[in-house]
Amino acid sequence: MKRNRVISSGLAVVVTGIIVLVIAVSGGSASKAKPTPVGGSAVSVKHTSLGNTLVDANGRTLYLFQADRPNVSTLSRAGFAVWPAFTSAGKPQAEGGVVAAHIGTIAGPKGTRLVTYYGHPLYYYVGDKVSGETNGQGLNEFGARWYVLSASGTAVTSAPVTPPPAAAESSGYGY
Repeated sequence: MKRNRVISSGLAVVVTGIIVLVIAVSGGSASKAKPTPVGGSAVSVKHTSLGNTLVDANGRTLYLFQADRPNVSTLSRAGFAVWPAFTSAGKPQAEGGVVAAHIGTIAGPKGTRLVTYYGHPLYYYVGDKVSGETNGQGLNEFGARWYVLSASGTAVTSAPVTPPPAAAESSGYGY
């Protein structure tokens, strides 16, 4: 009888340890998925597959959410997990073709300041892993479409331009 109690309490300790480990690991990986501006909160223009689009100081693509109103973010809490806001502690800077007079900030969740351009709150997409990617372009998520912005502050609604595929060599068999 004593042996079964020792095994049961040992098993309970192991199971509790595994649960704590799973919670710690899952919490840590979620926070790493959100891009954060490193090296300042400058807004710039970069040439991407969609043409010249807005990016942050690190070349990360910035998006607008069509459901937003001028200087108002309507994105849900769940939406911010997939579309983190581009935030700034101070006055965001304009670089390379961006109109400084049209950069601003608005109040965001948990005391943050969301950067705006021509009144559009700006967001990242967690599916963009490196500078210049535009994987969020045209997605319909959280109630509206997501688009990159041009330097004039308008949504770029076109699909990415991809080079034509290379002509396949013919094997002589018609396929």
